[in-house]
Amino acid sequence: MAISRSDFLARIRDAVAAGNRAGVGTDIPRRGTIGYQGAGTDPVACFIRELETAGGKPHVADGLEALCACLTGILQGMPGTSILFESPAFLDGDVLAAHLRSLGKQITCIDELPATESRDSFFAADFGVSGVEWLIAETGSIVMATRPGRPRSTSLLPPVHVAIAARTQIMADLFDLFDGSPALPSCLTLITGPSKTGDIELRLVTGVHGPGEVHVVICSWA
Repeated sequence: MAISRSDFLARIRDAVAAGNRAGVGTDIPRRGTIGYQGAGTDPVACFIRELETAGGKPHVADGLEALCACLTGILQGMPGTSILFESPAFLDGDVLAAHLRSLGKQITCIDELPATESRDSFFAADFGVSGVEWLIAETGSIVMATRPGRPRSTSLLPPVHVAIAARTQIMADLFDLFDGSPALPSCLTLITGPSKTGDIELRLVTGVHGPGEVHVVICSWA
């Protein structure tokens, strides 16, 4: 319902009188080193819930064997054989690559790929399997950092992206990412579920500007 100009201005005067003005914020109870934490008491459960809401597919593995079994379950029933592989920093990449090959997949390791061949390999890949920089529990988002040897293409070009993260890489919210993390690289990509667009007639379509399917495997032991 529309309100009159005088009522609208009166609301503003009341809000200003109550202290709601630029530069003045409501006190928020502090927990840990950051004032606001939107993940509640269980960041893993919060991340799983928010990722599912965004259309992503969460998984939890409690050991290396469970991780391999999880990757088998994700990849084995899908069409396509070509995988762009970037090993998570906290895992033995050779072990994971060997397991993926045992599934009959063709593995292209990012750190071994000559620059002259990278473009064709990126566009031809059916899957991207990578580590992450962080996970954001409050929004179910994956944070990817671009550095030499870690291109954005692994998470943006293949139709299916499988991200592998350690439990310790989960941050409560974006305040932690920008206030509490070490020096950030020049390029960060935040991914919340599969690629979506509603540009055409306001109809939601997935998989247009990036992967149509996003899986996140949380390694609870790491």
